[in-house]
Amino acid sequence: MERRVLGSSGLKVPVVGMGTSRTFDVRGRAGETTSRKIVDEALALGANFFDTSPMYGEAERVLGMALEGRRAEALVATKVWTPNDDEAERQVRVSLDFASGHVDVFQVHNLVAWPARLDLLERLRDQQVVTAIGVTHYDPNAFDELATVMRSGRISAVQVPYNPLERDVERAVLPLAEELGQGVVLMRPFGRGAVLRSTWPTAAELAPLKQFGVATWPQALLKWGLSDPRCTISIPATSKPARMTENAVAGDPPWLGPDERDLVARLARRS
Repeated sequence: MERRVLGSSGLKVPVVGMGTSRTFDVRGRAGETTSRKIVDEALALGANFFDTSPMYGEAERVLGMALEGRRAEALVATKVWTPNDDEAERQVRVSLDFASGHVDVFQVHNLVAWPARLDLLERLRDQQVVTAIGVTHYDPNAFDELATVMRSGRISAVQVPYNPLERDVERAVLPLAEELGQGVVLMRPFGRGAVLRSTWPTAAELAPLKQFGVATWPQALLKWGLSDPRCTISIPATSKPARMTENAVAGDPPWLGPDERDLVARLARRS
């Protein structure tokens, strides 16, 4: 699997990692065992970047358990999300505990209280318990503020939605990230499932993508985003080890050209 550098952080990340929203919010042995299998599969495939958050219920805890004995093989990204300074301190302490004392990418979720949160994360980076600092947002109405933070020089990565049905980041966020040399983490590569709920394109419709290693519709969607060279890594969530394997295949070049990306976009709009 290809690896790319996450902005100025110097972290080399796989182009396909995984998110843990909803899928790792589980309790009990069965769910935790499945999560461990997914993590084991991801690590075996080199898809060793795991994005989580204290807002995802049990996900941070479950990811920490799944990485027991293998934490050194993984890159863990998490978030802080609160307007309260004391709660922010508590959140980051808990997150660091779940991540065995070190977070590779710590992000300010949805830009909440970002000036104060960046102060906190910069202190943690100085203490060498955080490697890279980022920010996230899902709403195009917040992208002007996101651009302000990007220009501050205080972050090395942004996490934003990008898929054939959500392309607002193309107007300003992606060009600015390229200009500033910042990494881009892609959330919602499947549009929160919107482009997976309808009838999938047929094998014949996907045939032009076969030479790019695409055999399934989810692979086409992942490769669509990753074929934009301004994008660093995509983090689809999954609750099935086999789907992790399928997703990882999309992280291998060759990358789609403009014609192939247009094809995927047309098929997505039809769905």
